[in-house]
Amino acid sequence: MTHLKRDLLIGILLLVGITGFISGEFVVSTVLFASAAIFSNMFLSRKLHG
Repeated sequence: MTHLKRDLLIGILLLVGITGFISGEFVVSTVLFASAAIFSNMFLSRKLHG
């Protein structure tokens, strides 16, 4: 996955999570925030260890 695709994926997950939080869908926003954090940490740890 290229850097642009990775950044777009994480950014879209965060924006949709914020939108879900504002609209009151707390379960959906929690899942989206968690998945954004997991993807971000996966790519960061791969960069540091690889």
